Amino acid sequence: METRQEFVAVSETKDDITREQTSGSVTEKKTFRPAAEEADEMPLPSDPKTIFLGGLFLIAFMAVLYVAAEIVLPVVLAIVLKLLLQPLVRLLEDIRIPRGIGALLSVLLVLAAFGGTISLLAGPAAAWAGKLPEAFAKLKDGLGFLHAPIDAMQHMLKQVEGLTGDAEPAAAGPAIRPMSMVGAVLSSSATVTSGILSTLLVLFYLLVSGETFLRRMVEILPRFRDKRQAVELSLHIERDVSAYLVTVSCINAVVGIATGCAMWACGVANPVLWGAVALVLNFVPILGAMAGVVIFLLVSVLSLGVTWWAVLPVGLYFGIHLIEGEFVTPMLLARRFTLNPVALILALIFWYWMWGIPGAILAVPLLAITKIVCDDLRPLRAFGHLLEG
Repeated sequence: METRQEFVAVSETKDDITREQTSGSVTEKKTFRPAAEEADEMPLPSDPKTIFLGGLFLIAFMAVLYVAAEIVLPVVLAIVLKLLLQPLVRLLEDIRIPRGIGALLSVLLVLAAFGGTISLLAGPAAAWAGKLPEAFAKLKDGLGFLHAPIDAMQHMLKQVEGLTGDAEPAAAGPAIRPMSMVGAVLSSSATVTSGILSTLLVLFYLLVSGETFLRRMVEILPRFRDKRQAVELSLHIERDVSAYLVTVSCINAVVGIATGCAMWACGVANPVLWGAVALVLNFVPILGAMAGVVIFLLVSVLSLGVTWWAVLPVGLYFGIHLIEGEFVTPMLLARRFTLNPVALILALIFWYWMWGIPGAILAVPLLAITKIVCDDLRPLRAFGHLLEG
């Protein structure tokens, strides 16, 4: 019996020594590993429990985003705007303007830009929305080979309406539809107004006291090394995301100005409206350009008629988009901020399904923010590498 106990004790001692030697060798390797090798390291999760729990958390998180869209969407939009306006607030703070006043001025700037754009372009946009269906008839009459595709498209749309149950009896339509349309417009207007007010309110407090969360997290961390790493990581992520959003917004503004000038030179009415449309559509890569080509073709037909001259505005818009997408954006954003085209399409489809048109506009900034965060966090670096273009 004693011999057996001594054997077990010796075996346990050997195991402990082996573990100490193994841990010591691993520590020694980590100590003498070059910094560049550690920076390029992309560890993959090997524990099945970690993968399973991470997948469950991701599914639950996406379900919350879908169900609570009315609450989450203004907060997400406020966070993106905060990262966009943070350099402006710090610039004002550097010239001795208090942070609260700088945040208020930034929010008022956003409100003035949004309100001024809506008041300036609402009338022409409504007028063109009523005219665009006429462009299909003009194209159909002017180009005979488009008869069959347009008829097939109209027939398909009618079948889709029948399958989804949107079609209503003709007798009940005149009595019910006007009130339902008014109610829908009023409810959507109220929803949009409340969403804008919520976004601006959250944006103001994020700009004023957004660093409070960082301070509290740093105070919770036990070691000074962890505190310094958390501060450096948060500043790095905020700097990269702000630089990306500011650069992309400036590029899209230049695209909008160039498109408006091209529409004006070609004789298309309301060039400011089409510059704004090009600016917004450029936030949605690939799909935005495809929708822009169709929109500008219809607008050119209405303004210039069914002639070869009507193709010129579309060609100029496509040329501007091609120069921006193939040369300007890769040169300014460099390789670190380029995104995988497959990931872009999947993100557009997913966020459009989640939040509609606002989700499609926010899809690329959210994907870029995800990539930047994953690149800076070592456990998520492999996922960030998959998102790289």
